[in-house]
Amino acid sequence: MTSQQQPAPRPQHLIAVTGNSPGVGKSTLCRSLVGWLRGSGATVEHFEEADILTHPAFRPVADEFGAGAHSVRPQTLVSATAAYVTGTRTAGTDYLVTDALLPFIPSLVAWGHDEPAIARVLQDLATAVQPTRITVLHLQDDPTTALRRAIDREGPAWEDWYIARLAGSPGTRSVHDLASAAAHLRDESTLTHRLLAATPWTVIPIDVTTRDSAATARHARQRLTTALNLTAP
Repeated sequence: MTSQQQPAPRPQHLIAVTGNSPGVGKSTLCRSLVGWLRGSGATVEHFEEADILTHPAFRPVADEFGAGAHSVRPQTLVSATAAYVTGTRTAGTDYLVTDALLPFIPSLVAWGHDEPAIARVLQDLATAVQPTRITVLHLQDDPTTALRRAIDREGPAWEDWYIARLAGSPGTRSVHDLASAAAHLRDESTLTHRLLAATPWTVIPIDVTTRDSAATARHARQRLTTALNLTAP
């Protein structure tokens, strides 16, 4: 093969794992997918949920959020995401598996942005991450069940913290207890489906109501194998 006939580099894929509620298993699924993809010989970066406040590319986001307003301008999110994806693409990373990173819908809702404004942010994000391919795995469960699972996992103080966080944000001030938090999450889930349907991304909803973590991971691998043209798991 001559130098002019080198194979094209493998396109980068970002697999964004999101969910309609805390407690649906996003982090568990991310860890499973990272291991699976690395087992194929691919280079994989796992962006955990807390990394948005510590990763160098997102330093402007952390600085803005910590400045007192506890919110971030949409353009800051878009610019930081572009810097992160571009940096990993330059480094030759094949897959990014992100835990509740893109598309920032819960945060944008909480900060008081309406649907047209959030739709514009998603359009800007879609442009900013090109040519990286985006696949969104959106986990869905009954919000009340999922919230109870999160409380069992994190402890009773987490419930107070979560409700106070929503109640103290401009877009979610109607939340005052677990029932109103679940109602908010149901409305937000409907909004999320509408917004994601308008993006150029591949969106794969996964109902986890009757699936444990192992079954969810198997189903996600099967769906990704088809969506990304991978070797069968």
